[in-house]
Parts: sequence; C-alpha cells; structure tokens
Amino acid sequence: MTASRKDDHVRHAVSQQRDAGRNDFDSVTFVHHALAGIDGGDVSLAVDVIGKRWDTPLFVNGMTGGSQHTGEINRQLAIAARETGIPIASGSMSAYFRDPSVADTFRVLRQENPHGFVMANVNATATLDEVRRAIDLLEADALQIHLNAVQEIVMPEGDRSFRSWGHQIERITANTPVPVIVKEVGFGLSRPTVAWLREAGVAVADVGGRGGTNFARIENDRRPTADFSFLENWGQSTPNCLVDCAGITGIDLFASGGIRSPLDIARALALGANATGVAGRFLETLVSHGTDALVAMIRTWLDQLRQILTVLGASTPADLAGSDLLITGDVAAFCRLRGIDPASYAHRNLWWNESDRRSHP
Repeated sequence: MTASRKDDHVRHAVSQQRDAGRNDFDSVTFVHHALAGIDGGDVSLAVDVIGKRWDTPLFVNGMTGGSQHTGEINRQLAIAARETGIPIASGSMSAYFRDPSVADTFRVLRQENPHGFVMANVNATATLDEVRRAIDLLEADALQIHLNAVQEIVMPEGDRSFRSWGHQIERITANTPVPVIVKEVGFGLSRPTVAWLREAGVAVADVGGRGGTNFARIENDRRPTADFSFLENWGQSTPNCLVDCAGITGIDLFASGGIRSPLDIARALALGANATGVAGRFLETLVSHGTDALVAMIRTWLDQLRQILTVLGASTPADLAGSDLLITGDVAAFCRLRGIDPASYAHRNLWWNESDRRSHP
C-alpha cells in the first residue's frame, strides 16, 4: 500500500507541474534601477545557513522514496545534486520505519552523493529511535521534520491526532545531534508558528507555502469520492509566509512551495529567505526529460540567478533583502490584513545606498 501511494504521489505531483500557472510570486516585482548593476565577477551565490556555508541558496527539497520506482527517482536526484553541488533532502522516511527492506530507496541519496549536504526527512510523530535510524541511514547533515496536518486529514488512511506534534518536535530537537529543520508541505508557516519553533530550538523553518505541489489535491484525487476539494486552496502562499515572518531573528528561513524559476528564487531571497527549496519543478523535469536535463536546468538556473543579482547590484544573496520590491495583488492584501505595510518594501534603497558609498554621480 505504501509503495503504491508513493508512486501515486509522484504521478499526481508531475501532473500538477504540467498545469502550473500563476502564483503569488507574480505579485512581487523588483524595482529596476538602471545604474545599480555591478560586475558579474563580484557576485557570489554562497550563503551561510545552519552554521554551514552552502555554495548556493538552492536545494532539492524532500520528495519521495519507499518503492522501486521512487528509489530510482532518488538515485537520479542525488546524481543531479552531486553534479551541481546543491544540497538535497529525502522524502518522508516513514516507509523505511515500517519496512526496512526499502532502505536502499533512501540510502541511494548518500551513495550517489557521498560528499554532499543531505537532509533526512521524518514526520512529527517520529520516535527518537526512528530519528536516529534516519540520520544514520543517510549519514545526514541535518534533519527535516515535516508538518502535514491538512494532507493527513484528506488522506483516507492519514493521522487524525496532532496534539502531540509540538512536544515531539521539542523532544527531537533537544536530542538530535544534527540541526533540525521544520517544514510545511505546502500550506505555509505563520509568524506565531515560526516564533514557537525558534523558542523550541529549531534551527530552520521552511515555510513551505501554497503555490507548488498541492498535497490536499493529490490526496483528494486518490479518494474514490474526491470530497475534500474545498481544501485545495487552504493555507498561506510562500510570499505571504515570508512577509508574515519578516524580522524574526534567531532562526533561519527557507522558502519552498511554488518556486518556478531563478526569478522566484531571487524574489524569495528578497523577501527574507536564507535559501530556497525546489521539488515539483525539478521532479517534472527529471521524469519528463531525464537526469542530464535536470543537471543542465539547475546549472542554468544558478547562472541566471547570478545574472539577476548582477543587474540588481547584489553581490550576495543576502544583499537582496535590501532591494526595492513592489508588492501588489493578493500579497499586498494579505499584508494589510496582517498589519504589514507593503509600501515599506518599495523604499529599501539598496542601490542608492550603494551608489552613495561609491560616490556614483
């Protein structure tokens, strides 16, 4: 049953990517300053996250594992991560806890990528023994705990008890030898949730907002009656999560959910993310065109991201947090309802401050 469900998830996720269109990232626009550009050789994509230096602010987010088919997908994803030097996360390892015979469908992430940054992924009910097994299997550099209550209630065989999740996150964080990342699977993290995670000692909150792979829709498509379609727009989009969490210190922010291009990566970084994760877009490319195409795509994205930073006058991804943004549409409406001034993003004046220091005419 688990293997069949994992294969179903891949099939539905790929189908969603082929139908993907606009999302809330389209409500975030950079103000163009025509003299802001710098030399491309002065741009570095390196970021400091989780106490580590990553060469890029992009990683392959958790997707799959647990069946022969998904194990092959993980093998190809690991090769792409190795060839492009970007970190990678596993899919949920619950299938491995239930059936150790599927271990290789996850372990391949480390076997094909022996020197890369690899994240193990568990759910919020994982025991400390299961967490240890997951980390050991992948020789993981960090642990992801995914939050998916909405997916669970739509899933016919899903959990219905969530009260213990917070306590277990605290327990895992206090007893795990690697940094802990807590991520939503597509419904977003609110400001109070991220503040709570910071107090619990979590190193990174991956906001995992609406706009990318929709697991409520996937699980509803798997139901014979498909009677949960009213939940398909549940939650906050990734841009909404980022503006909601602006200014929270003491915890890094990752942005995933709806990243379609290098421009969306730049937008997420400008909204305060330390790094960005992509799953569905990479999965569709891999399944439709193969590993070489995914490697080429990631390399192109990184080169294009570097060029976007060059035009914006940002020598590092962190510099984008000072760029001028126009926030409109549904994101602006969200800001106003949450007591956030969207106009404040339009006057951060990265270029003008830089030009003052260079005595630019």
